[in-house]
Amino acid sequence: MDISNRYCVIMCGGVGSRFWPYSRANAPKQFIDFFGTGRTLLQMSFDRTKDVVPTENVIILTNEQYAPLVKEQLPELKDAQILLEPTRRNTAPCIAWAAYHIKALNPDALIMVAPSDHLVLKEDEFKRCINKGFDFVAENDALLTLGIKPSRPETGYGYIQIGNAVTDSISKVKTFTEKPNVELAKVFLSTGEFFWNSGMFLWSVDSILKAVQECAPDIAVQFDKGVGLYGTSAEMQFIKQNFASCPGISIDFAVMEKSKNVYVECVDFGWDDLGTWGALYDNSPKNHEGNVTENCKAMLFNCNDCVVAAKGDKLIVASHLKDYIIAVADDVVLIVPKSEEQKIKNYVNEVKTAYGDKYL
Repeated sequence: MDISNRYCVIMCGGVGSRFWPYSRANAPKQFIDFFGTGRTLLQMSFDRTKDVVPTENVIILTNEQYAPLVKEQLPELKDAQILLEPTRRNTAPCIAWAAYHIKALNPDALIMVAPSDHLVLKEDEFKRCINKGFDFVAENDALLTLGIKPSRPETGYGYIQIGNAVTDSISKVKTFTEKPNVELAKVFLSTGEFFWNSGMFLWSVDSILKAVQECAPDIAVQFDKGVGLYGTSAEMQFIKQNFASCPGISIDFAVMEKSKNVYVECVDFGWDDLGTWGALYDNSPKNHEGNVTENCKAMLFNCNDCVVAAKGDKLIVASHLKDYIIAVADDVVLIVPKSEEQKIKNYVNEVKTAYGDKYL
């Protein structure tokens, strides 16, 4: 199998505020080894690209401030494989820039886009699905997203409704729905027609560039100015001058929900978006009381179904707690019910208002 035209774009510029205080502005969650395996989430994401994409074709898209962390954790990569956003503009401008960049390197490129902070438990199945997806976009003018078979009525994810099947596992996308309430999520689960939106995509470079130009012309017009500069020493200077002019919008809203040639590959490879403490709890081993301790010392008395994490050599002692998150990192202690995990982002904003960036 010739994989020389395949590229992988790993996005790792987020701040991971729902994982605060472990995830901080200077070291977000993608750079943390949550499971004590010796590999961070970014490194695990990179490891999964082996065998399906040449290492020299892996592109890391991150914020300027994280360049040292990326280089430290992925020393295999050359500087030219790390694209540095001068400012945050969500995923649509990032993916558009990567596509323009890769087009200059290889006009025949096929591209996989993957977040840096997801969990995949069945790696052989993952590689099989990615190979199948690459084969599909090589033969079709298609924007392919990976839809995850849901295991629960999750309200923190977007959902994809499948339409007409084109292969045994690939269908036309019928609808997208953003983060439904629990009642609607239960309905989605019962129909068997809805899959979690993984935020992982495959397409040819020509297909995604055409879609950006048709569906997001306000983004395309900014990058069109740089044609002839991508892949040269002048590229970064151009990006510094023009990237901030792009609207801050996700690839889902900007392109996927507008394009007519969007397909979904329905997959089941042990995926989870490690976006919250609850997701970490669900994917971690538990003791006989249902508690999870992440790389720390904890003495829990009459506590059930809690997740406890502490950086450094700290001992956590707690009593009579059920379904709580206890997270200690440097100068912050977070204690909240797991039912409030979606509010952590709001608490971070309140902390910023009260204390500035000191505790972020």
